[in-house]
Amino acid sequence: MERLTQPEEDAMQVLWQLDGGYIKDVLEQLPEPRPPYTTLASTIRNLERKGYLRSEKLGNTYRFTPAIAAAEYGKQSMQAVVGNYFRNSYKDLVSFFAQEQNISAEELKDIISMIENQKPKP
Repeated sequence: MERLTQPEEDAMQVLWQLDGGYIKDVLEQLPEPRPPYTTLASTIRNLERKGYLRSEKLGNTYRFTPAIAAAEYGKQSMQAVVGNYFRNSYKDLVSFFAQEQNISAEELKDIISMIENQKPKP
């Protein structure tokens, strides 16, 4: 899927949280300073064009619903970060956070335990 701009991601975060809604619903949930309604409408139409949203016409307006789950977007984004910045190595990713002291030895032990206790997929 095509990468999202920050305004697109902000709108998607709101729509995931609301499980869909109207442009005015998204506008109300965005933090200040909010974009103009027309700018947000363009952003949401771009999200629909990119395949992130579906629309349903209800009366004179459209209701938008996510076409991709937040978890799936997060997974794809994380894979892109690891690929672009850590040479597709999750070891390098964890090493980076360890060197920056963003992850503790206890957290690393928990991660190792999770990996060791993982059930194989059928």
